[in-house]
Amino acid sequence: MPARLDLTEYLPYLINRVGSSLVARFSEHALAGTRLDIATWRVLAALSHRGPLRQIDIAEITSMEVSTISRLITRLVQMGLVSRNRSRLSNREVVVELTPKATALVERLIPIAHKLEDAATQGLSKKERADLKRALRRMHENLSRRKPPP
Repeated sequence: MPARLDLTEYLPYLINRVGSSLVARFSEHALAGTRLDIATWRVLAALSHRGPLRQIDIAEITSMEVSTISRLITRLVQMGLVSRNRSRLSNREVVVELTPKATALVERLIPIAHKLEDAATQGLSKKERADLKRALRRMHENLSRRKPPP
């Protein structure tokens, strides 16, 4: 008997389907006309939450490669949305922070992000939402520290 996989019950597929829908809706409703894509949005969101950060920290928070972050930061600098300066602690480190222009943009986009999360989790209790987030964080930790099966 051939191996079979029911996608409607396969967790990676379900997670990807939800993620893709969230990205599509947020891009359509929030990012349209901003010249941002989902990756640059994630960088701005990370900076808005955690303050000035090193590029390596942004990569860790956003789960993107450092080389990708470097290209995104260059693009955001050109757009006037972030500044890049040498760290006061180490001359070898670069710290990235939001400009006032980006701060205003992020403040406009965050409520849209929250409304989209609310729409996606409609019908889930506060506890179910917390449990879901906790489970997803744990799954990410599991996959980040272990090699996937062959």
